[in-house]
Amino acid sequence: MSIWNFPLFPKQASSYAWHMDLMYFVLTGLSVFFFIAVLLVLAYFGIKYRKGSKADRTLASPDNNALELTWTIVPTIMALAMFVWATLFYFHVTQPPADSMEIFVVGKQWMWKIQHPEGQREINELHVPVGRNVKLTMTSQDVIHDFFIPEFRTKADVVPGKYTQQWFRATVPGEYHIFCAQYCGTEHSGMVGRVVAMKPEDYENWLRGGATGLTPSMAGEQLFQKLGCVSCHLSGDTPRGPKLAGMAGAAVKLQNGQTVTADDDYLRESILYPNAKQVFGYPLLMPTFEGQVSEEEIRELIAYIKSLAAPTQPSK
Repeated sequence: MSIWNFPLFPKQASSYAWHMDLMYFVLTGLSVFFFIAVLLVLAYFGIKYRKGSKADRTLASPDNNALELTWTIVPTIMALAMFVWATLFYFHVTQPPADSMEIFVVGKQWMWKIQHPEGQREINELHVPVGRNVKLTMTSQDVIHDFFIPEFRTKADVVPGKYTQQWFRATVPGEYHIFCAQYCGTEHSGMVGRVVAMKPEDYENWLRGGATGLTPSMAGEQLFQKLGCVSCHLSGDTPRGPKLAGMAGAAVKLQNGQTVTADDDYLRESILYPNAKQVFGYPLLMPTFEGQVSEEEIRELIAYIKSLAAPTQPSK
């Protein structure tokens, strides 16, 4: 490859990659413009008022309201315009669309472990269909990582103890790089992978070829039974623990009077540290499962809990 064919930017392969590049070029262009403008003004006055020149050095009037208002108002309007543009774009890239396909990612020294909603698992590879919104729900098993796909212009920290998300929609079939963009240990440079963006029909064929027949919620149900959770959370009229059917996404009242939303982070905390937030009306009986379940198993348990529909009310 000659120097003239060297790519300065990765290929644009996602729905908002062009927007990210446009914002970068606009910011760079404005910075270069003002840099050059200031240099030209400095050069002009430096030459005009150099030592020995016959320029008029009579002190001009110190008041020039029009000029002061111009260099105050114009940059302010430009800065506010860039702020509004960047803010709207930030909300766009950080809020996955409602119709997104959710894929789970676990970072671990030094690999990416990925699970599809159909149960298919991958290591350091991510197969996705072109033209479909994909939401990555990510966490780390050890230290902070960062899931970075340059061609999609998307990256997000992968943090132990919490869930982070990012989304994209691949637009061009092909293979693209996955990097860890956060130093995570001695083998950080080897924590790489690839995204395989496929036509929808090819993606469906790929899924069928590696299907396990066990979705995350199905695997979570088996683990739920194995760990004995059913005896406290699903059986009897007065269980020793709160009923989980319909809990996911709902408001949960705590013993201290506060109310929290049963999102993924709350469910994860309740599995690992059940005494952190005591649910109103229930004793602290649940044992901790910290160290007994992996991050993949936690995701499966959460998927199963989210699949439990709220009981229907009998019609009167």
